[in-house]
Amino acid sequence: MNARKCHEIFARLKQANPSPVTELQYRTPFELLVSVILSAQATDKSVNKATTELFKVARTPRQILDLGLRALKRYIRTIGLYNTKAANILKTCKILLEKHGGQVPATREELQALPGVGRKTANVILNTAFGQPTIAVDTHIFRVANRTGLAPGKNVLIVEKNLLKAVPEGYRHDAHHWLILHGRYTCTARKPRCAECVIYDLCEYSAKVK
Repeated sequence: MNARKCHEIFARLKQANPSPVTELQYRTPFELLVSVILSAQATDKSVNKATTELFKVARTPRQILDLGLRALKRYIRTIGLYNTKAANILKTCKILLEKHGGQVPATREELQALPGVGRKTANVILNTAFGQPTIAVDTHIFRVANRTGLAPGKNVLIVEKNLLKAVPEGYRHDAHHWLILHGRYTCTARKPRCAECVIYDLCEYSAKVK
């Protein structure tokens, strides 16, 4: 896809949604970190339902450590893989207190050293909490990037690198949110809503609905 098309795609996405935000509910970088760890293979809606109650009683690394494993599990038991996620969150809280003064670090290396935090999670934190122009490639973004021809690639890392090359600099900060929302609500996996798509004429998907 040429640069003119890429620029027009993001211009339209911005016009449709000037200030995109994550659908995860949080107040601090730490709450966002916990929410993103919980969101793996889970919906934002299910995570928000659990964290609304959890953050009423524990919203810092110290408070969650004091809560303990059994109690933490009770708050997040409706979320998939909650046993592993609970253990990772407690380990992460311990590291944050011991190595980072209870604060969420703002570098990829330090974030990915935390249990339960991979490249995608680190990118979300860097972008949403710290304003860095990173792009976290989840299933929605991977699909949109390949389907539209915006930044095709065989795996998420290739797509991420191609997106960082393709997305015009002025749109890079919000690109993650625009693309994930577009994939979640318009360019859906089974039946893309092409009739509602603001970038329909720019999309290079050969099977798009006319």
